[in-house]
Amino acid sequence: MRRVDVNCDLGESFGAYTIGQDEKILDQVTSANVACGFHAGDHNVMAKTVKMAAAKGVKIGAHPGFPDLLGFGRRLIETNPEDIYNFVVYQISALKGFCDIEGVRMQHVKPHGALFNLAATDGAVAEAIAKAVYDVDRNLVLFGLSCSELIKAGTNIGLRVANEVFADRTYQANGTLTPRTHEHALIHDVRLAIEQVVMMIKSGKVRAVDGTIVPIQADTICVHGDGEKALEFTQELRRALQVEGISIRSIL
Repeated sequence: MRRVDVNCDLGESFGAYTIGQDEKILDQVTSANVACGFHAGDHNVMAKTVKMAAAKGVKIGAHPGFPDLLGFGRRLIETNPEDIYNFVVYQISALKGFCDIEGVRMQHVKPHGALFNLAATDGAVAEAIAKAVYDVDRNLVLFGLSCSELIKAGTNIGLRVANEVFADRTYQANGTLTPRTHEHALIHDVRLAIEQVVMMIKSGKVRAVDGTIVPIQADTICVHGDGEKALEFTQELRRALQVEGISIRSIL
């Protein structure tokens, strides 16, 4: 039977601001990528999200990003690999502390936003992130864009990796995600998004925006928790995968 992990970016509220429906979405996913306070989230939200995920049996991962709260981590910050290594270590370690308190093992690390996209194509950045993950805990799984430089860097350093695909994003002919500034970056039609996911899992391919068929590996599917209809979409996706005979399970 084909199997896939379903992950979601969570813990993105901070201070007086509430983002997403984390508690309800945790009932629909198998892995949670918890913001670590740099692009979103804060210490209180991190503690609460880890506690909720642990109670529901959802695997927990750190979701480090650029220090860009105002831009939600979606703006590129020019810096060097040493800085990236250090702030990734910092964020992973912060979340790991809350996992230790709850008595749960952290499963994975998945970079966020602009950092994730940069690591997909920049080998030096990918290596800095992979080394940070390895140095904190070599048993962590590194999530990266399918067939990207980050997946290669994780494999080369000796980490277990998970190739990630996106339910609601379109792809370019080179296998990268269409930039959010592009009018066709997001898939708003639930039916089309689900068709894309099923195609990626069953055939190992995705149709790029220009019609090119791109090879892809789908170990884990990302659904975004900050969308207006995130909960409804995730529920629909689960039902569709079950109909297709695809088992939904965490990576570990």
